[in-house]
Amino acid sequence: MTILTDIAVAGIEDQPNNDNNTNNALMIALDVDGTLVDHDGHMSPEVRSAAQAVVASGHDVMIATGRSLNATLPIIEQIGLERGYAVCCNGGVTLRLDPALEAGYQIIHKATFDPAPALKALRERLPNAKYALEDEDGVFLSTERFQDASFGVESIGVDFQTMLDSTAVRVVVFSSDNTSDEFNEAIRHIGLSGVTYSVGWTAWLDIAAEGVTKASALEALRRKLGTDPANTVAVGDGRNDIEMLTWAARGVAMGQAADEVIAAADEVTASVLDDGAALVLRGLL
Repeated sequence: MTILTDIAVAGIEDQPNNDNNTNNALMIALDVDGTLVDHDGHMSPEVRSAAQAVVASGHDVMIATGRSLNATLPIIEQIGLERGYAVCCNGGVTLRLDPALEAGYQIIHKATFDPAPALKALRERLPNAKYALEDEDGVFLSTERFQDASFGVESIGVDFQTMLDSTAVRVVVFSSDNTSDEFNEAIRHIGLSGVTYSVGWTAWLDIAAEGVTKASALEALRRKLGTDPANTVAVGDGRNDIEMLTWAARGVAMGQAADEVIAAADEVTASVLDDGAALVLRGLL
């Protein structure tokens, strides 16, 4: 069961639909890993400069990432994004950014779900995989000392039953014992239901609440801001970006993206190693 939780009083769902009060600024959604930063987590000076310039230009620039909150905040800081919104956990968490806030941000929307059915099905098929879960308080629980930079915090080792009893915002599964093809076949065989999931470049799986994607969170923000759908731009490279690229009026895939990601986009830029995001961002100035 999906539980949609509005954390702040000024959340997303309780705001009026502003479609009739059109915002003429562009709404620009930017993936992080493989888009703004390379797979070592490095942001080039050219990408940083281009992103900062677009932020300063007054457009509504938003990070839209699978990363959790604490791993997203350094990227927000690097591109000089102090006001506006950001989407984390593949749409599971939405932030409002404002330097007047004590932490510089507040969580305005969080989608949680019961991970037990998916975890049980996955464990039966992938008994040696590593599992991690972000709970509703932003704490990461994991099996087998599973840690990843996208968590943003150090995970806490727990037994599998503790994970089954938890409420999740995000579940991550990684298998070092399977090839990417074997992992994909296992996921297809399981036929996960009641959740939204995306498979990464390797034997990696991200799970969110049913119906929750980057695109669903961005659409809620678009309506809140009153942005014309024609003024939406998205840039990404992963399978978890497919819905976002389809949602945007101008969806741009990075040059190194997989074929199905490129097929979902309206155009393709250069790869992350060739500063493809900077080319797109400079073109918006």
